[in-house]
Amino acid sequence: QVQLVESGGGLVQAGGSLRLSCAASGRTFGNYAMGWFRQVPGNEREFVSAITWSGSILYADSVKGRFTISRDNAKNTVYMQMNSLKPSDTAVYYCAARRSRLYSTNGRDYDYWGQGTQVTVSS
Repeated sequence: QVQLVESGGGLVQAGGSLRLSCAASGRTFGNYAMGWFRQVPGNEREFVSAITWSGSILYADSVKGRFTISRDNAKNTVYMQMNSLKPSDTAVYYCAARRSRLYSTNGRDYDYWGQGTQVTVSS
């Protein structure tokens, strides 16, 4: 089993930056693809970014050029640097792990989820 714990959320002004971290325990997540999703109350969970275990990356169009996902397999940690934040980025952000070396934009393809961390961007 894999446990995921997100951190780094908070309140930030529009145009500011945050870095989210996702620490894994229980086993290494080498060979696991990782993803970040976000959800606003009343809305479906939305794909944000994903990274394969070897480092291939995919971003949602809404965050491309502003967010950067990375991973450190030796530390069992995935990160997402978020720059130029907008009020529309406000959401609970979730880290997810998939038992595959390939990424997916579909949350149903992921096997493990963190508890979420709140990101609020004020205008």
